[in-house]
Amino acid sequence: MEMLKYFKLVDEAWAATPGSVAVSDLDIIPLILNAGPVVKGVMIVLLLFSVTCWGIIFAKLIQLSRARKQTGEFLDLFWGARNLSTAYHETRHLSASPVAAIFRLGYIELGKLMKTQVTGDSGDRDPLGTIAVRTAGLENVNRSLRRAMNTESGRLFRAITFLATTGNTAPFIGLFGTVWGIMTSFRGIGLKGSASLAAVAPGISEALVATAVGLAAAIPAVVAYNYFLSKVRELETEMGNFIHDFLNIIERDLLRRAQAGEK
Repeated sequence: MEMLKYFKLVDEAWAATPGSVAVSDLDIIPLILNAGPVVKGVMIVLLLFSVTCWGIIFAKLIQLSRARKQTGEFLDLFWGARNLSTAYHETRHLSASPVAAIFRLGYIELGKLMKTQVTGDSGDRDPLGTIAVRTAGLENVNRSLRRAMNTESGRLFRAITFLATTGNTAPFIGLFGTVWGIMTSFRGIGLKGSASLAAVAPGISEALVATAVGLAAAIPAVVAYNYFLSKVRELETEMGNFIHDFLNIIERDLLRRAQAGEK
């Protein structure tokens, strides 16, 4: 019964306050409009953070979905191709796949290596026939593949860190607005010389909206960041595995060519 009386008093206090609404009809819009300039500024900043985060979320959902789909398609075409040249021409349209981008750069670097072999065939010895030169050629391809992987990882991670920044800072920005609003409310109470519920409740309620807005911006950002991070890590694993397999294919091919030259 005491609790019911308390809520009734709160409702009456809100109804008696000019420009306020009843608790049963509580709406966030009047609370924002009645807030002070600093609290309004905080909520505008949080709104910009939230809008930016949702834009990033939708863009990354599309990007990562395409990347995962085209990566699966690329791996099927690559392992089903007769040779690397066929795989290169059959997968050129898969622009969203980071694994396909790595393969294209590795294939170009391998072409440069093969041109070196052709040049060596006209001299006294095949430069790919020696272990030292063959190892150097593999190292060049490996470095190119690793650079491509870093580039693709950077492209996938682009803008995701903003989600983490929002998740970490938005609650504190909202808390700043709340603290400032409560300070203003208590200052108003001191000037009026009244500490009744009707004088305290509206100001504190308006101040607490800033914290609520901060949490509303932070929670989706944190959830999306963790989700995207796991998906990017999966793609990085695919890239690393492909680099390892691709280097093994090149090494076996160079070894076969060297053995054929010795014969």
